[in-house]
Amino acid sequence: MSEPQSALLLRKQLAELNKNPVEGFSAGLIDDNDIYRWEVLIIGPPDTLYEGGFFKAHLHFPKEYPLRPPRMKFITEIWHPNIEKNGDVCISILHEPGDDKWGYEKASERWLPVHTVETILISVISMLADPNDESPANVDAAKEWRENYSDFKRKVARCVRKSQEECL
Repeated sequence: MSEPQSALLLRKQLAELNKNPVEGFSAGLIDDNDIYRWEVLIIGPPDTLYEGGFFKAHLHFPKEYPLRPPRMKFITEIWHPNIEKNGDVCISILHEPGDDKWGYEKASERWLPVHTVETILISVISMLADPNDESPANVDAAKEWRENYSDFKRKVARCVRKSQEECL
């Protein structure tokens, strides 16, 4: 039986990332026999509160990839307005394609089949540096980011330290 297009595309993207690594993250498979489940390590971007952190996340790709987006979930504890307390990443480009029924996002901001693992992770890194507190996934983190920045910073610093310890 031949491999589905999605698997071939993911293999190609993985090979590309291994050949030309991108600064700020590394990516690989959780299990070599399952191309649809990836583990990524995002290095906290310089000049942000997350600098120095090593944040592990899993990407789960649907068989319909690239027509449908993967789901992304941080395994490492992380405090951020756009990451749910359970680790689920809430970012426009990972939302199902088409118009937003709530009217918050334009279709062009949502999932498009041109996105790759690289563009997803670059968007997530950019989200770490610049949270969107207008439509938070973690309301407590967003409220703290706006109203009590010093507590927010302290919680993030604790996550960064914890991530460094877990990585050793």
